[in-house]
Amino acid sequence: MRKSNHSKNEIDESVYGIPSCHQPRQQHRHRHGQTPDEPALKVALVGSPNVGKSSVFHSLTGRRVIISNYPGTTVDIFRGRTVLDGRTVEVIDTPGMYSLHSITEEERVARAILLKEKPDVVLHVIDAKNLDRMLPITFQLIEAGLPIIVVLNMTDEADAHGIVIDAEKLSSELGAPVVATAANLGRGIAALKNAILEYQPVCLALPVFYDERIEHGVAALLPLVKDSPPAARMSPRSIALLLLREDEQMRRLVAGEGYDLSRIDEIVSGTRLELSHPPAYVLAVAQQRAAGKLAATVMTQRAEGKIKFGERLSRAMMHPLSGGIILAAVLYAMYWFVGVLGAGTLVGWLEEVVFGEYINPWVTGTLQNIIPVQVISDLFVGDYGIITLGITYAIGIILPIVTTFFIIFSIIEDSGYLPRLAMLIDRVFKFIGLNGRAVIPIVLGLGCDTMATIVTRTQETKRERVITTLLLALAIPCSAQLGVIFGILSVSTGMLLTWVGVVALVFVLVGWLASRIITGERACFYMEIPPLRLPRLSNVLQKTYARLEWYLKEVIPFFVVASVVLWAGDIAGLLDAMIAGLRPIVEFVGIPGDAAVAFVIGFFRRDFGAAGLYDLTTQGLLTGNALLVSAVVMTLFVPCIAQFMVMIKERGWKTAVAIAAFIFPFAFLVGLGLDRLLKVLGVNL
Repeated sequence: MRKSNHSKNEIDESVYGIPSCHQPRQQHRHRHGQTPDEPALKVALVGSPNVGKSSVFHSLTGRRVIISNYPGTTVDIFRGRTVLDGRTVEVIDTPGMYSLHSITEEERVARAILLKEKPDVVLHVIDAKNLDRMLPITFQLIEAGLPIIVVLNMTDEADAHGIVIDAEKLSSELGAPVVATAANLGRGIAALKNAILEYQPVCLALPVFYDERIEHGVAALLPLVKDSPPAARMSPRSIALLLLREDEQMRRLVAGEGYDLSRIDEIVSGTRLELSHPPAYVLAVAQQRAAGKLAATVMTQRAEGKIKFGERLSRAMMHPLSGGIILAAVLYAMYWFVGVLGAGTLVGWLEEVVFGEYINPWVTGTLQNIIPVQVISDLFVGDYGIITLGITYAIGIILPIVTTFFIIFSIIEDSGYLPRLAMLIDRVFKFIGLNGRAVIPIVLGLGCDTMATIVTRTQETKRERVITTLLLALAIPCSAQLGVIFGILSVSTGMLLTWVGVVALVFVLVGWLASRIITGERACFYMEIPPLRLPRLSNVLQKTYARLEWYLKEVIPFFVVASVVLWAGDIAGLLDAMIAGLRPIVEFVGIPGDAAVAFVIGFFRRDFGAAGLYDLTTQGLLTGNALLVSAVVMTLFVPCIAQFMVMIKERGWKTAVAIAAFIFPFAFLVGLGLDRLLKVLGVNL
């Protein structure tokens, strides 16, 4: 480890590819070509997951937050603005990353922001309790020549664990400013704002010297990459190290301007052959060793006492037996809060009272007077009108559900339970080609599959997102549908258990087959386990507000479009044609033909379809085996139109249509098989 107070002569920047301390790009006070709408400063937050980046972000920006997808991806980026000492500062919260060597889509987006957005200051937020595990990324950011400030966050928790870090000494060793914070308490934020404003280009220390064969490879690559496109923002040394790690995306960036990569590939291959382990492993070991050595010099640890309650609870959450019991309790709490309170009480009040008794009657009467042509007025206030269907569904039905979910999700998220849940479920989900991360959208789907499809963004690879989207559309009934189906099957315990068994079998079997058919990258599952915390109400409300703002802006238009499509289909007679076309198929699988209406309407709203079955049941037209088969087919048959529209948005129309094309016939095939099996076994329910 070299110290930062060396003179410029001590490190030959031209040899190591470190950008000069005095290059104009770091003079951030006067951005070149700045327009009046552009911020005076741009700040990016980077760091591993669960280190408190969001707390730092909200402490810097307050509620002035914009959530958007990063271009070309489905990864959410939080942007916010604040004013510091009269200057407008844009703050970007990047997805969690464990290394500049990008593996997941989130890590690729985080690195792309550093390269393309060209922040004036990069805040590397690290968990003070795990300094040795955090420092390797610090080293990589320094190697890249980025203008970093190290934010030593969670110092309150570090202090509670008896960990004391000499921030001044750490700053001296790294050659970069270090600011100690406890962002969740607002501690150190004023000092951090000052550090951003007063940031000046500094000579960063060269943190790690690698194996001699690695250094030879770097030296050979430097002249080949120093003029490549990524060298405009990242040091040639960092580019060379990423190439030696066989980072394919960096290789494509270097080759972007028609560079001849043959010599680069030759050097990378030669270096790999000289080493007994892959270069990525050799680099990681060297960085971790240097990190441990540096942490030992700046950190002291008081003697640990007895294991605290939080640690005991943390271990219990990840144990198969006790973790399963805790999970059941959490799921019940979610079901009560989202399913009973949100989907039941609040939806009932908003849909039936607010919209049903006040808004819709008044709007309908007013518009029908203003617009005498019924076809046109139906576009707004008819059975499939934009207001009476689209807006009513979006505000009266979905909004209460997502609001209650966002609240409890933020509480669970801030408590630190999600990483433990993912660890608990990981082994089970691996059987169907997923990992622990998939538990979140799957559980959420029991409340609302539309929102759960959006949450699949939290999964790492495209392959996992497609599998989870397929399973959500096929075998996860939403809370509204679940309630109605439970109601109509409650007449027979055997019927209800058979329905649960068939749907669960389909979930596992299709997931297992999909994991073997769908190609793509398999995600590496590793997760930092943060300490358990009591969520802060202000953080929960801020997150809920930001997510609801995003929902209102991005999802409501889909409901409006769906209303217009239905209105047009009704006018053209397509709905009647669909019912007539489905009737013989329904009868073939042993279900009365009158149920065809319920299946068609169920595509537009799941609980409407289930309610149609309920009506047939109460009229005595649907009983016994046919009732069970109908409930199974209805569960598997539809992603509703809102979910289908979101599937198109999230996965693209080809994937969405492919999933729907598989689900529609498959659902009836399962119903047919169940009907014939019951007859063969002589079962009459």
